[in-house]
Amino acid sequence: MRKLLLHPAAKPLVFLLALLPFAWLIWGAFTGGLGANPAEYLVRATGDWTLRFLCIVLAVTPLRVMTATPALARYRRMLGLFVYFYVCLHFLSYAWFDMGLDLADIARDIPKRPFILVGFAAFVLLTPLAATSFNRAIRLLGARRWQWLHKLVYLIAGLGLLHFFWMRAGKNNFAEVGVYALIIGALLGWRAWHAFGRGRPAPAPARVARVRPGE
Repeated sequence: MRKLLLHPAAKPLVFLLALLPFAWLIWGAFTGGLGANPAEYLVRATGDWTLRFLCIVLAVTPLRVMTATPALARYRRMLGLFVYFYVCLHFLSYAWFDMGLDLADIARDIPKRPFILVGFAAFVLLTPLAATSFNRAIRLLGARRWQWLHKLVYLIAGLGLLHFFWMRAGKNNFAEVGVYALIIGALLGWRAWHAFGRGRPAPAPARVARVRPGE
């Protein structure tokens, strides 16, 4: 497994796999495969993929520790940036298809609807994590401050889940919300157990520990 993860082709392959949902949406938009309401489909699909990639990023450290595979840490930065990529697409889909890219209307709409306000807060908090996902930012901020900044990912996960809950509340459809809640709860619970019960998880080697936008 370690050899596969360290193979020169491994990162490009993961990058291409992470782009598949975007490619599928583009294909659907051009071929009429997004259903009767393509705009709504795009808004929901990009939001779903944001939450899925957030779960994947949060799963990297538990998998690394439980499988004793430190090489997994080298994928965190890229996967975290894909979280930001899909949340940008999600916000752009809302701003374009729902609001016609009217900035004044968007500014009025966000505080009026709690589920949009919560989602926008998560988007805003993700921005400094993406902006400081490169190695120079760690040197500029210092490792300790950088780590504390990137702990915002836990708050972001909670806000993203609340945003999703409120979106589904209108249709009284909570099945998927429950699945994501279990996954995120388990991943954050694992961290709490290691932080307060068994001590912090072993850090990844310094060379790869720096390449992450959130843990």
